[in-house]
Amino acid sequence: MNFNEVYEHYNINPAFDELINDAERSLSDNFNKLEEISEFNQLKVLKAFNKHNLNTQDFISATGYGYADTGREKVEEIFADIFKSEDALVRPSIVAGTHALSLVLFSLLNHGDKMVAVTDDPYDTMQQVIGIAGDKKGNLISKGISYDKLTLDENNLIDYKNISKVVDKDTKLALIQRSTGYTQRRAFTIAEIEKAVKEIKKANPKTIVFVDNCYGEFTEDKEPIEVGADIVAGSLIKNLGGGIAITGGYICGKSDLIEYCSNTLTAPGIGKDEGLSFGTTRNVLQGLYFAPHIVKEAIKVGSLFGKVFEDYGYNVIPKVDDPRSDIVQSIIFNNPEKVITFCKSIQEAATVDSNLVPEPFPMPGYEDPVIMAAGGFVEGSTSELSADGPLREPYVGYLQGGLNYYHGKHALKCVLSNFKKLGYI
Repeated sequence: MNFNEVYEHYNINPAFDELINDAERSLSDNFNKLEEISEFNQLKVLKAFNKHNLNTQDFISATGYGYADTGREKVEEIFADIFKSEDALVRPSIVAGTHALSLVLFSLLNHGDKMVAVTDDPYDTMQQVIGIAGDKKGNLISKGISYDKLTLDENNLIDYKNISKVVDKDTKLALIQRSTGYTQRRAFTIAEIEKAVKEIKKANPKTIVFVDNCYGEFTEDKEPIEVGADIVAGSLIKNLGGGIAITGGYICGKSDLIEYCSNTLTAPGIGKDEGLSFGTTRNVLQGLYFAPHIVKEAIKVGSLFGKVFEDYGYNVIPKVDDPRSDIVQSIIFNNPEKVITFCKSIQEAATVDSNLVPEPFPMPGYEDPVIMAAGGFVEGSTSELSADGPLREPYVGYLQGGLNYYHGKHALKCVLSNFKKLGYI
């Protein structure tokens, strides 16, 4: 098969073909395991659709208060089933993952309460929600909520033996961030989350365990609530949206906790009973249908990038044989220009806006300039192929998504060709 026309269009060096073929062969066992997880999660989704009698009329959009929005209720029943939770809140009015997480915290914490992050400080945008970065009006600390954290151990793992030193009788909520975020650690597995939950509950059985599940959904055969978490939250334009959901976020957990969250989202007395789906039900559920396959493709793309850059001597997180529990692949460049070149190369390979050239810029919610390559059908959708990184040491490029593996492999060839021209490999 002759790819010359494509290679000429993108200025790709064909010399990388054999290198990538070798990497794929070495990853065959990893890819086979991903197929098994994907199949299991696909059947989990199909079972939920069937169990809750998903019908054509569920896609009809209501108006006004949304009392007749049966599709909205069906979506939440299906999400609760898949996550093994008592209830769920899934709404287009939740505008981002950060919003979903913030909604949980503001719903469950009151003046005088204490929260603890047992996986060190959370993602940049959440630091501003809490009030440990920036000085945004209305953050948690300004409302009299105290914050503490448990730093990771010397291996960048959860420091289980010291959880009881930060989770005490006054700790209302313990936060676990599953994904790597903008850190230099891998995502925490479900088994590691389960161990952390047990230690938290041992220290204080009444502490609410809240898992930031962004980027982690369907990467394993269980979700955090199945191992003892009380509540989880995330975005619909990451894993679960399958590249189709156009907006929204979800919260799954115990029914009383979901009631608090729904009352904060709307109003006490209204809760989940109102709120339009704005015609998004079809997209949300079709995206959910595709999500297990899309997550598998994204992890395969990340694994391939990780293997190739690891072979070139770069430090990558996770490493090829590390357990994976999110779709993020980090490459430590130790050079800001390499991060910029990496993101620009991903943008060149984008499906949409490939003619644009990303540059570092100040973004809402971030303390450092961030460069983002994001050229997808849904703006900001990190289930689609994207890359970003804050311009700060050690200058790490974070790759997410990939709706199909072939696109990701093509993007890798674009990156390698540009890196070769600049002498980075």
